[in-house]
Amino acid sequence: MVEALESLVTQIQGLSSRDEDIAQLHKRLREAEGKGLLSHSSSSRLDSLLKQLHPSQHSLGYLYILEAFTSSSTSKDQARGRVSTVAAFIDLCVAEQIRLVPDKFISVCRRLKDEVLSLKTPIRGVGPLRTAIRKLHSSSGRITSLHSDFLMLCLLAKCYKIGYSILEENIFEADQPRDLYLYCYYGGMICIGQKCYGKAIELLSNVITAPSAAMSAISIEARKKYILVSLILNGQLLKCLPKSESGMTVRRVKSLCQHYLDLGEVYSTGQIFELESFVEANRQKFESENNLGLVKQVISSLYKRNIHRLTQTYLTLSLQDIANRVSTTPREAEMHVLQMIQDGEIFATINQKDGMVNFHEDPEQYKSCKMIEHIDSSIQRVMALSKKLSDVDDFISCDTAYLAKVERNRRHQFDFDDYDQPQFFM
Repeated sequence: MVEALESLVTQIQGLSSRDEDIAQLHKRLREAEGKGLLSHSSSSRLDSLLKQLHPSQHSLGYLYILEAFTSSSTSKDQARGRVSTVAAFIDLCVAEQIRLVPDKFISVCRRLKDEVLSLKTPIRGVGPLRTAIRKLHSSSGRITSLHSDFLMLCLLAKCYKIGYSILEENIFEADQPRDLYLYCYYGGMICIGQKCYGKAIELLSNVITAPSAAMSAISIEARKKYILVSLILNGQLLKCLPKSESGMTVRRVKSLCQHYLDLGEVYSTGQIFELESFVEANRQKFESENNLGLVKQVISSLYKRNIHRLTQTYLTLSLQDIANRVSTTPREAEMHVLQMIQDGEIFATINQKDGMVNFHEDPEQYKSCKMIEHIDSSIQRVMALSKKLSDVDDFISCDTAYLAKVERNRRHQFDFDDYDQPQFFM
């Protein structure tokens, strides 16, 4: 066993320097794996083999040994060392070599995720998994199995901005449906953390409307957050249900999300006191589902929405008048108005001397360089999406399996020509 392992390391060192030898090395590594050479080796032995190799010079062989090395259980002290070893490999490995065995690379990255979670240090996995995603695919636009793991670590580490950087990319493909569901669900939560509610609604609606044979826990949780974000952004519940959803599924959704639907009904009255009373009565439910923080943002949004309505009627109001109309104190009314001005939700100035608020029109003339760049980027995004749809349509039109299915369906269609013409009697 020892001699065979030493021979394997020698082959890895000798066949990793030239690209034309990589295929031969890959074959020998598969043979060694098939014989159980790596899986039957001790953790300490595999560790010593890794020390004879370099992640950047021997990426393919290093990956095979690293996967076997990380498969065994370990203590906390050993886990910390493994996290450092895997993180260094992800940073230094050659992308072209690890793409030859993507399943092994994903397996090693997921073990890194499990280790940082067991150590309760999710932030240690954020950087390595971000690098792993970049190396796993040469081009963006595809969701890998690592995307959802990366977003989950970003959520646990509260690194919302880093997670959002992945969400800004246009996605056209996914390896597995579950990868898409988790990507959209965790992505929606990242967007909520960044207060990008429009993007959050888009991602959460993808989870809700995705075709599925059965109702999943992910879909239920996405619906709850979708309702809350809809209230924050639009002030009303947006209907977003798949057309294929059965009556039984709809009833089950209502039973599991009834207190969220009731929250929307109370919100629509515009009465702050009633909304706060409802939330307090159902506080335990919202807190047990980890949505109390988002529910509090719903309450805050109703204050802002009621203030925003005043801008459509009045040009000038005192802070006391605003406080009376939205059921709060002048101090809290001032804080809400200042926050809305800062967020660009309203345009106003506050005269601190007499406590008067002057509302203004939107100063945006849509002719600044920043606005032109924004419009241009939106156009480019739509053009890229249009081209991708055209390419997919061309691919499907030439797919033999699709054409065969269309032909079978066509043959089963009812054809009047196959039957005798009806006879009419006078």
